[in-house]
Amino acid sequence: MQAALAAIDAVNATDDRVLMVRGEAKPKALGEGELASAWLAALRPGAPVALQLAVRGHHLRRWAIARTALPEGRRGYLRWRQQLKAVHAETAAEILAPLGWDADTIARVQQLVRKEGLGRDPDTQTLEDVICLVFLETQLLDLAAKLDEDHMVSVLQKTLPKMSEEGRRVALSLELPAAAAALVGRALEEPS
Repeated sequence: MQAALAAIDAVNATDDRVLMVRGEAKPKALGEGELASAWLAALRPGAPVALQLAVRGHHLRRWAIARTALPEGRRGYLRWRQQLKAVHAETAAEILAPLGWDADTIARVQQLVRKEGLGRDPDTQTLEDVICLVFLETQLLDLAAKLDEDHMVSVLQKTLPKMSEEGRRVALSLELPAAAAALVGRALEEPS
């Protein structure tokens, strides 16, 4: 397991984008993976190995396809996300297979990073909760600076319902900066 996590981290560390994670600047994908693993340990101690691997590698090579490569708007965004999920899944297999992981585990990791079964599969739901918590903790204010407030509230109104009840409970307990907390509060109060 440790060799697989280290190999995932090595790929994530090549991300030239930077993310502040609990006061420390890190390559973005590396920081997201490490923080996601921390959230998984908090939410679901003893999680299955495939889920642990998927959580750590959920954004493998996310920088491979620039958002600008696809059209603006929701349709372009969703196509971009689908293409990235395929990149994440392919990269996970490229990392795990040479380390001797069995085909079933690799396939399960790939299912998870593609978010197959969201809302039906407890592991996929846990992954989604973890990803949303990482977003809220590290990127909410940066995105809010790029979008107008109404658009940002709309983003949150799409994000929060994807989380489980437990995930939303944890999200609401986060110690967010006042501006971020206000956005989350507004998203919860207003009809979507």
